[in-house]
Formats: sequence, C-alpha cells, structure tokens
Amino acid sequence: MAEQIPVTPELLSWARQRAGYSLGDLQQKFVKYQDWEQGNSYPTYLQLEKLAALFKVPVAVFFFPDPPSLPPISKTFRTLPESEIENLPTRMRLLLRKAKAMQLNLHELTGGKNPAAGLITRDLQFSPTAAVESMATSVRDYIGIPVETQKSWSDIESALSEWRSALQRAGVFVFKDAFKEQNYSGFCLYDEEFPIIYVNNSSTKTRQIFTYFHELAHLLFHTSGIDQLHDEFIDKLTPDNKKIEILCNRFASEFLVPGSIINDTIQKYDASASTAELLANEFHVSREVIFRRFLDLNKITNSQYKAAVEEWNQQRTKGTGKGGDYYWTKLAYLGRGYVSLAISQFQQNRIDENKLADFLDTKPKNLEKLLEEQGWTF
Repeated sequence: MAEQIPVTPELLSWARQRAGYSLGDLQQKFVKYQDWEQGNSYPTYLQLEKLAALFKVPVAVFFFPDPPSLPPISKTFRTLPESEIENLPTRMRLLLRKAKAMQLNLHELTGGKNPAAGLITRDLQFSPTAAVESMATSVRDYIGIPVETQKSWSDIESALSEWRSALQRAGVFVFKDAFKEQNYSGFCLYDEEFPIIYVNNSSTKTRQIFTYFHELAHLLFHTSGIDQLHDEFIDKLTPDNKKIEILCNRFASEFLVPGSIINDTIQKYDASASTAELLANEFHVSREVIFRRFLDLNKITNSQYKAAVEEWNQQRTKGTGKGGDYYWTKLAYLGRGYVSLAISQFQQNRIDENKLADFLDTKPKNLEKLLEEQGWTF
C-alpha cells in the first residue's frame, strides 16, 4: 500500500474552495476525500499530485502550516471591469491560477525575497499622466540595454531571450505557456515582491516582445493587466483606466523603437509598409509596432494603420520552434532563472526530489532528462 502523506486538512479545504469545487465534486473523483479534509486519513503523494493539478496549485502548498492569505486575482486587475474578468475563457482562468501558483513557488524558493539586485517596480514610479518618452527612457536606463545593443542582436530569437533575461535582472520573472486562445497575447500579475509576466508562446516572437513591455508598463503602475490582440475591449473601460491601457501600448512602442529614431528615419523615407519592414528588421520588432509608431506620431491615419495590421495578421504564421520536444518546451516555459532557483534549493538539500519535480511542474521520473538536456547535473 502506498504511503499516506500527512497534510493540513485546512489547506485541502482552502485549495478546493479557491478552485471552485464542492465536497461532492471531489467525492466523485476521490472516494476518501472527505476523510482527508476531516483529518481522519491522508492522501498518497500520487493523489496529492492529482489534487494539485486539479486545483492549479503547486504540491508544496499542501505542506504550508496555514492557508496562504491571497486576495482574489480579479482584485489586482484594477484597470479591467469585473464583467471583463468574469467573461474570460476557461483556459485563461486556469492560466491565471497557474500564474498565481508560480508566485507562491517563487516566495517559497527565495524565502519571500526577490533575488534581483533591484526591483524595477519598486525603484521606478510613474503616474498615469507621465510622458511616455521620459518613462521609456527611465526604464531603458534602468534595464541597461541601449538602443545600439538592441540593434546588434543577431535575430528575433536572440532579442526575445535577451529581453527576458533583462527583465529577470530587473526582478520580473517571465513565464510562457500555450494559451490556446488566439486573442490573448499575455498577462501580468502584480505583487510587491514577485511581479510576473505570462506570455502566449503560440504568439509570434515579435508579438511576445511587445507583450513583455506592455505588461511591464502595467506592473510599473502596480496593476495586473491582460494584453489582447485586438483592442476593442479598451472602449469598455472607464476614462482613467482607458488612459492607462493606451499608455501601456504607447510605452511598449516607444520603448522598443524611440520616436526620435522614427522621426529621423522618415526624413529619408516615407511612412510606408516598406519602411516599416526595414525598421522592424533593424529593431527586432513587428511591422505593426512600427506602424503604431507612425500612427502615434501622426504620420499615417488610423484607417491606414488598421488596414495594414489586418493584412499582416492574415499573413502571420506560427513559428515551429522546438515545441514538439517536451523537455525543451518545459524549460522554455519556466525560464532558466526560475529553474536555477529550484535546482539551487535542491543542491543545498533544502528540498527533495519530489518537491523539485513539483516546482518544475513535472514528474520525478522526468527530472534527470529534463535537466541534463540543458546542461544541469542531477
């Protein structure tokens, strides 16, 4: 008989209620579940893994002394109306809970202290009336990557990796997943110690880069946010929140391609699709970002912008990457920085093999190959 694992009954109840399940729901899936919540018996580790997957929490949560004190995720999305949160697709709701679980993991792995030398969301503060140009300049100076360095990267893949590493050095962890919802490019969850960004890995790499900085702007305003491919939802926002959402878009564009460079370029070339392609290749961004800059600077009309974006969206194809390799995909989703934190705890004997597997969202039997393929010794 498999060994029973003592867990705190209140944690089972907390996780179940947070995930929206009744006792009856669980009784159908686990015959002895009610006994577990009453403390009369305990689940096995395998059963805990299944519960964690069902509740969208890390297994480690079941070993906390008390249920975590967490506000509802919806409360952190100050710029979105409640109706917009309620209408999120089921898949997005699951990903939001998964993202919150990653924040819990980070708290546990680090003792509650962000390992970055500085935390950008703590060190930089902006008001919704901030000039987007000065905001972008301050963030670029903080991150420490000048425009010349950005332009020197060899390709989009390198740019995506370099920006992700830069964000982590600034205290912002970036995770990825296959959203399976084409209209959602990413989201962020604000936290005073561990602000995180989640990106749709099915989006084009240039769109992922834009999402990094759209969501970073939300975090700098100390709010969670969701980046949608189409902007129709912005019209549903209150005037103040609409201002922030528009500012986040403009910040991402200004940060990635400063307006001063756009102005210098169109002194030589016209604000056309061919010029957009030239600049997109130079800055490792999408043509849409360049056209958004043209629009912001009143070099093209809104109808020209929408027509070009619609055409490019129809042309867009998904990159194949290495998505078919389970181990590569898993590590790409988690990021080397997060994986390094988990491995460090394991190597210092602070967590065991089962907990390491839990933090890496995999099974213990997969650990050796998962880590060895990326050069870590298990």
